[in-house]
Amino acid sequence: MLEVGSRAPEFVLPDDAGGETSLSDLLKDGPLILYFYPADFTPGCTKEACSIRDIHNDIQSVGLQVAGISPQDEDSHRRFREQHDLPFVLLSDPEKVAIKMYDVDGPFGVGVRRATFLINPDRVIQDAVMADVRIGRHQEFIEKAVVLRETAGKRQDS
Repeated sequence: MLEVGSRAPEFVLPDDAGGETSLSDLLKDGPLILYFYPADFTPGCTKEACSIRDIHNDIQSVGLQVAGISPQDEDSHRRFREQHDLPFVLLSDPEKVAIKMYDVDGPFGVGVRRATFLINPDRVIQDAVMADVRIGRHQEFIEKAVVLRETAGKRQDS
């Protein structure tokens, strides 16, 4: 996993809307919570995505963006996003290009490690967490990022 303080690698991946999205695109509107997950529709990944969905208003209120990356294709991501009403973009990485750049490929190249990064607009990784089975650690990580930005006066009431 890339270390805190390192530069987040640029990528361009297909998104769930049929287009392409780059890291630079995602950072245009502010800091980004970028999370990597193993697969759409699995119990753990569904729980994780829905937990992020449930706090998404708080995430946005402090100027953070969210994007998820996994190896499934755009159609799978679109169906997953629609079925669970996910308000953030899902990126498809079947060749594991970004997954490998962020050093979250599974052991022996099998699967994907569950990792979440907080990336600032200058592409510096401010914080990160990896917890393959302890899904709640990712929600705690995101909630901590929201509180820290709120405390720093970044709340954008709308």
